Amino acid sequence: MKSKYQNPNIPDKNRDPDFIGTKLQKSKIISNKKIKDNYFEIIVEAPEIARYAQPGQFVNIKVNHGFEPLLRRPFSIHRTGHQGFTRSPVDDFEGMISKSKLTGLVEKLKPLIDKYNRASKYEDLTFFEVYTALAFIYFKEKKVDFAVLETGLGGRLDATNVVNALVSVLTPISYEHTDKLGKTLRQIAKEKAGIIKAGYGLPACRQAGRVTGYGKVRIPIVVTAPQEKEVMQVMRKKCKKVGAIITEVGKDIRYRKTGNGFSVKGIYGRYPDLRIRLIGSHQLINAVMAISAVRALQSYNIKVGIDCIRRGLYHTLWPARCEVLSRDPLVVLDGAQNAASARVFKEAVKENFNYGRLILVLGISNDKDTAGICGQLDELADEIILTKADNPRAAKPGCLAKYFKDKKTHIARTVKEALGLALKKANAQDLVLVSGSLFVAGEARKILVR
Repeated sequence: MKSKYQNPNIPDKNRDPDFIGTKLQKSKIISNKKIKDNYFEIIVEAPEIARYAQPGQFVNIKVNHGFEPLLRRPFSIHRTGHQGFTRSPVDDFEGMISKSKLTGLVEKLKPLIDKYNRASKYEDLTFFEVYTALAFIYFKEKKVDFAVLETGLGGRLDATNVVNALVSVLTPISYEHTDKLGKTLRQIAKEKAGIIKAGYGLPACRQAGRVTGYGKVRIPIVVTAPQEKEVMQVMRKKCKKVGAIITEVGKDIRYRKTGNGFSVKGIYGRYPDLRIRLIGSHQLINAVMAISAVRALQSYNIKVGIDCIRRGLYHTLWPARCEVLSRDPLVVLDGAQNAASARVFKEAVKENFNYGRLILVLGISNDKDTAGICGQLDELADEIILTKADNPRAAKPGCLAKYFKDKKTHIARTVKEALGLALKKANAQDLVLVSGSLFVAGEARKILVR
């Protein structure tokens, strides 16, 4: 399906303000005109794929406080060849929509989708617009208190960006989807910053300084991870333009490692004796951002206690994110699918695991930065098994071999075959890594958890 994103440097109809305005409303129109923000509160995150464990930590914090939030990510659906609509490639997840419920929602919405497409003067609804609308309906039916929406691509034109969020969260931004979001970090940051919007009510009046406080007009709140200098400049400029309050991890909120965990100190207070079970130092930043987002809700008189925060962080699990599924031999899954996430995964492996040889099972989607991913993981591997997921976007394993000229490589037609070969080659002291794609990691996980 044709993406609604285009390179920001190439003028076309998708850059037309009227066209964009119509596109951004489609998910809201087809979901239900009665679904408005007062049904459930919304937190939006524009993620860098390497860092997207953060929404899960936020949800666990809220669950422990007694609220009922849902992520869009566990609800995510994708297309796999002839199978049509299915659920997330990683099926094992708290809050995952059932297959029967998903099928029912699609059938319920199909007449509205067809009706819209027939009358549309622009183009048909995209796949992502449809499933975002499905998510809104599902959240409403579940009567959630909070919905954490993770943008699918960029932010400004993403289907989720029809909402006005209580808090907007920006994880570390690096080079990704450069053909659509732009070739420079500044261009990419501008697209990501599209989720930062003026508050409810009278934004022009508020910007002029005639409305203050947190009464009927909601002043937008932004939480950002540490960013490159040019990225942070874009974020601060956008926040100033719309009158948003920005909280920066590393500046307004600081953390430090302790014996068995970490502590956080900043504008929202002190939080000692915190622990997470997610692997990797980058997960500490994710945890700090989750805490910051939750505590920012105090501005709306939504209060969550420190004990709830502790329990929520500790009980957060995220399938296929540096996940250990076997100890003999050691088998670790990670859905790293760009150079930045592969780099973070590589560092997590170095910091947290001891092993003899490392056998890498690798499969990548054909629209990803294959050179960047392979370049990061190459130094880890002693032996490499190249494979592909059961997905039309999967790159042919043979096309990846050129990135590993100095390593012993094998080709496997399926993930099952690749995993079987890796386990056969590994001894008790070795480490088997499965990475390169969430689709590959998801298939491997289904095999290993049986």
